[in-house]
Amino acid sequence: MYASSLNVLLVEDSQLLADRLRESILMVPGIDLVATVDSEAAALRALNARPIDVVVVDLHLQGGTGFGVLRALGADQGRRGIVPIVLTNHDLGEYRRAAMALGARHFLDKLRDFDLLPQLLEQIALEPSRPCGRSAVS
Repeated sequence: MYASSLNVLLVEDSQLLADRLRESILMVPGIDLVATVDSEAAALRALNARPIDVVVVDLHLQGGTGFGVLRALGADQGRRGIVPIVLTNHDLGEYRRAAMALGARHFLDKLRDFDLLPQLLEQIALEPSRPCGRSAVS
């Protein structure tokens, strides 16, 4: 049973992939996909607009990078409870290490791990230590 919905922000610049991810994410019980954006700046605006529990972020974006989103999350003490998930086509060791050093909790390859995302979100939603109703940070 879910204490509250899991607020998810999707940061993906491929419209085709964003549509597929949206469908996949919305099939998970207890998930509220609050926004889908395609740039670092739009992601940061969305993070300030409403409470977010999970950010699913691509590394290469229309403007900026997923690393910039991760960096902003790590720099803001009020956002420490957000779970960053990297979902990328660039499953390189150096990218994985850099993302994890910036606070990514999970690093998924789009080709190999795409189908794991719904299950991962469901696991996060069921975590007993997950704060409910985290507020937006300005």
